[in-house]
Amino acid sequence: MFLKKFPVLFSFLLPFVLNAQVSPDIVYNDKIKTIRFHMYGDHETMPVYKLNSGDRLELHFDDLDANVKTYYYTYQLCDYNWRPVNLSSFDFVKGFTQQRITTYRISSIAFTRYTHYQAILPEANSVPSRSGNYLLKVFLDGDTSKTVFTRGLLVLEPKAQLSAQVIQPFGPQSFNTHQRVKFSVNVQGLNSFDANRQVKVKVLQNYRWDIAQGEQVMPTFVRGNVLEYNTENNFVFPGGKEWRWLDLRSLRLLSDRIERKEDKKTSVDIFMKPDTDRGGQRYIYYKDMNGLYWSTTYESINPYWQGDYATVHFSFAPPAREEYKDKDLFLVGQLTNYEYSDANKMVFNAEKNIYEGQQFLKQGYYDYTYMLLDKNDPSQKTALEGNYWETENVYTVLVYYKSFTDQSDQLVGIARVSSRTDRPGISF
Repeated sequence: MFLKKFPVLFSFLLPFVLNAQVSPDIVYNDKIKTIRFHMYGDHETMPVYKLNSGDRLELHFDDLDANVKTYYYTYQLCDYNWRPVNLSSFDFVKGFTQQRITTYRISSIAFTRYTHYQAILPEANSVPSRSGNYLLKVFLDGDTSKTVFTRGLLVLEPKAQLSAQVIQPFGPQSFNTHQRVKFSVNVQGLNSFDANRQVKVKVLQNYRWDIAQGEQVMPTFVRGNVLEYNTENNFVFPGGKEWRWLDLRSLRLLSDRIERKEDKKTSVDIFMKPDTDRGGQRYIYYKDMNGLYWSTTYESINPYWQGDYATVHFSFAPPAREEYKDKDLFLVGQLTNYEYSDANKMVFNAEKNIYEGQQFLKQGYYDYTYMLLDKNDPSQKTALEGNYWETENVYTVLVYYKSFTDQSDQLVGIARVSSRTDRPGISF
């Protein structure tokens, strides 16, 4: 009875119940596509707003229903692990707690009909007033039970100083395949009596919350006001390999990864060249977007409301052209919201001896990869790229502080560090 009466509420809470480490980025309506939320003018960033500053963020999304709807957004303060805190919205939002999204445009030129919505946040009359993790909730008709998607927002009040570095692990099992993040936090600006209990940290690889580390990790050393996080077993990430790419910036001029296209009266189908397991291939550096994507076009059109959509057909040829036993193959990247759902699962075609899947994507440049999940234990994941210490990855270190009188975790420090600073053109 509860589920029938409150389906949206339950679907919103379910990911938080089932997973200790959750992602704040959830889509509840499959008509919503191409959600972009980042720093103003920089699509390769996390949405971070420095408290009481002039920082601005961009929000973009498309509605494939292609009519005009009344969308609103609001902020929900959460703890460091994305659990909503039990506070009134007036305690963490200065001004109006709900704002209508008034900027929209019906698509033109494109075969696919959609309505593009956008907003620049925060607006002057609705601003987060505390630091911490926030869910940006977008919903219909001023009714939060009609939430269509959420996105994570980080509100920073810099009180701690961070110094971070990516180093090569010492262990023989991970020396050539993994990367370790060590860092120190100076908490002199905090009124901390027990840093071990009051300070929490999170480390993200390539801005991904689904693989974040830091749950219950204590400092290795405490030297006065400085907390050192430097143990061999913590914050160790598989290096992976530079991401595969799809250049969909033009639907007329096909890029090198596209095998062919089929033009229909009102749509376009793009067929990718078959991918293979890259685990046995040696490492080669090239510039990628670390799993992200960018809505852009070659043509002189506005990609937000003139860019078109295409059905992109992906294919993967397994070793010896045999189906993986007791494992499922998934397409992974920001283009799939890093979700291991049926919509992102590759299906084995026994006639062609190949895995096939498809995504409905807007024109742009996309990174993606493949991941195997054990059917009996989905937590067991196998990358089909190989892992290399030399791979370029971006790591984000987040520091949270909660005093004994606070009701929520303050975000007091952020550091961003790359595993490579040389940025060569091509290296082996």
